[in-house]
Amino acid sequence: MQRVVVTGMGAVTPVGNDVPTFLDHLMAGQIGIAPITKFDASETGITMAGEVKDFDATKRVDRKTAKRNDLFSVYALYSAHEAMAMAGLAADSVDPEQLGVIWGSGIGGLTTIQDQVIKMHDKGPRRVSPLFVPNSIINMAAGNLGIEFDAQNTSQAIVTACASATNAIGNAYEYLKAGKADVIITGGSEASVNEIGIAGFASLTALSRATEADQASLPFDAKRNGFVLGEGAAALVLETLDHAQARGAKILAEVVGYGTTSDAYHMTAPDPTGKGAQRAMAQAIAEAGITPADVDYVNAHGTATQANDSAEAQAINRVFGADSNVLVSSTKGMTGHLLGAAGAIEAVACVGAIQRQQLPMNIGVHEQDPECPVTLVDETNNHRPVHYTISNSFGFGGHNAVIAFKEASE
Repeated sequence: MQRVVVTGMGAVTPVGNDVPTFLDHLMAGQIGIAPITKFDASETGITMAGEVKDFDATKRVDRKTAKRNDLFSVYALYSAHEAMAMAGLAADSVDPEQLGVIWGSGIGGLTTIQDQVIKMHDKGPRRVSPLFVPNSIINMAAGNLGIEFDAQNTSQAIVTACASATNAIGNAYEYLKAGKADVIITGGSEASVNEIGIAGFASLTALSRATEADQASLPFDAKRNGFVLGEGAAALVLETLDHAQARGAKILAEVVGYGTTSDAYHMTAPDPTGKGAQRAMAQAIAEAGITPADVDYVNAHGTATQANDSAEAQAINRVFGADSNVLVSSTKGMTGHLLGAAGAIEAVACVGAIQRQQLPMNIGVHEQDPECPVTLVDETNNHRPVHYTISNSFGFGGHNAVIAFKEASE
């Protein structure tokens, strides 16, 4: 079995459009949630979102490619270019047949779907774009990445709602561990901050109706009132340790465990006991060959919905013990919830925590809910040795995914 390491990362997020900026702002507690600017959201009743700001795709993506593709694919390409550059890999520096793509997205080309349905309604079916289908289907981010980097090994699109990116990273880890490829570009992207995206989640009563950024996304807070929709992407370059060492790559962290389960409970609500999440965490920790006491940090799914946060807190306590020293934070108080891309930016946060020996704080807690009795990261405990981290992602339909990272070592 091969060991699997992280050698590159890329990010485009509500708090920064590259990994150093993203991590700087995340560690500083900067809130990227702000009033919606992409459209007039007044009729939806929703005010705030985690929009990507000052984004110029052409800094990393060919202008024609950026123009022809849905934004979720453009975000994928943008983040992957940064990750490949950080890894020191170019399209001609790795065997194409040993380079694969496993990419996650929960919804895919929603803006394309929205715009083209409106066009069909207003102007008739003959006016629908010939690029409607290729731009809207969820696998096209993975397809575009394969084309861009000449990745001729596996090309997969993972769709498990808000667990998509973590499942993608976990599947990439398993694929590499089995020796089926040398390098895989993995992660997730989402671009659903649009009329139908906001309206749909608002109708589901899942979104916060707060009108102030610091009151909108409140993970583990007693007054949490729903999640804030975010957008963006993150990419990780995973490769076998042998391949990375042979080319002298800088190793950022090692992937050491993966757990994935199903609640088999409800379309949108998590199992209130959190037992599926508990099993996924236990699986990842067991595969890492460690005990819960060895884990320094849990990046919680922490959506700031009533049901998620209490169920997840219960699950964490059953895995680690109610009196454990493990520190927990949800970074969604700063970024909002990126749906299928959430696990990707949060994986970058976990690797960044190991690299910087610093933990992102749980921004958004004004009064911790007694129903969520976990030890949250704040300014008093965010600087500490970080050897092992885990990242939780849970999706509508009962999908649970957890990935474990370890600091780099021989």
